Amino acid sequence: MIVPIRCFTCGKPIGHLYREYCERTAEGENSKDVLDELGLSRYCCRRMFLTHVDLIDEILEFSV
Repeated sequence: MIVPIRCFTCGKPIGHLYREYCERTAEGENSKDVLDELGLSRYCCRRMFLTHVDLIDEILEFSV
């Protein structure tokens, strides 16, 4: 669905970093390096990005 604004486990705000993460990984950068540079050092916050499945476009088809 939509990427959460805060990490479920520690509560750190992470929602504002997701767009940059997607852009940089789409360009071919390594996910580990991007997460390190964004300041996501806790494994719980990293999990939020690595396991997120963006389904909002598919769900919007049924909202009419």
